[in-house]
Amino acid sequence: MDNTSESLTIGAFAKAAGVNVETIRFYQRKGLLLEPEKPYGGIRRYGPGEVARVKFVKSAQRLGFSLDEVAQLLKLDDGTHCHEAAELAALRLADVRARLADLKRMESALSKLVKECSTQRGQVSCPLIAALH
Repeated sequence: MDNTSESLTIGAFAKAAGVNVETIRFYQRKGLLLEPEKPYGGIRRYGPGEVARVKFVKSAQRLGFSLDEVAQLLKLDDGTHCHEAAELAALRLADVRARLADLKRMESALSKLVKECSTQRGQVSCPLIAALH
């Protein structure tokens, strides 16, 4: 094994990737990251390719992709499957837009109830509590 290209211990690897060691182990159990062989009497070493892979996973998660979807994206990461990746992203985008629409409806309803509460001083029944019943 070339120690110049794969010289990070799991702790250093986790730090370089901006995650904790348990995240590395979790990704290994989920099949998102391979566990390097442990040399006899030695410790496993990781390189910049593994750091980049973990950063890819975290970036995809920040965009709302599930770990299963991230695994699919990783399988498409050879530069020839842009159309399939775009299809996955389009599904994620539709989900984000649906959630935004839900949040806008929630914001509107809560805004109306808060306004009603502030104008109903001295009432026995709170408009917000009544609306929730």
